Amino acid sequence: MSFAEISITSRVDATPDRVWERVTSPEGINHELRPWMRMTLPRGVEGLSIDQVEVGTPVGRSWILLFGLIPIDFDELNLVRLEPGRGFLERSRMLSQRSWEHERTIEPDGNGSLVTDRIRWQPRLGLPAAALRPMFRALFRHRHRRLQSHFAEDADA
Repeated sequence: MSFAEISITSRVDATPDRVWERVTSPEGINHELRPWMRMTLPRGVEGLSIDQVEVGTPVGRSWILLFGLIPIDFDELNLVRLEPGRGFLERSRMLSQRSWEHERTIEPDGNGSLVTDRIRWQPRLGLPAAALRPMFRALFRHRHRRLQSHFAEDADA
């Protein structure tokens, strides 16, 4: 069974600290995913900041809800690297993916930031990993556009 990988980089008009605060909050994550989906918080971590997560210890199950309502998958969240303000690496299992890896980095870029998502996956049920590449690329491009628009709206206010 093979892996596939994509990488998306975008410039965001906000400092790395502001971007980090947004992308690690439940509100920020779900804003990026809407209107197509939403993720729940694992039980018992409500109010827990990402900086309080124990690296290498599974956080719990987060449900992925299509249109924010219909459960379509879950993610057994597990952070294996955490660099507050700079990035994280999540290596998890999902219902649909034998292996899921999401690395997000944030780098200063003038008055803004460069945000890079690298996603690597290995599907279950014999589905070729490359067949999911267009869907994951579209989802993460959507997430980047939503993140950029959040800070563009913030600057206009």
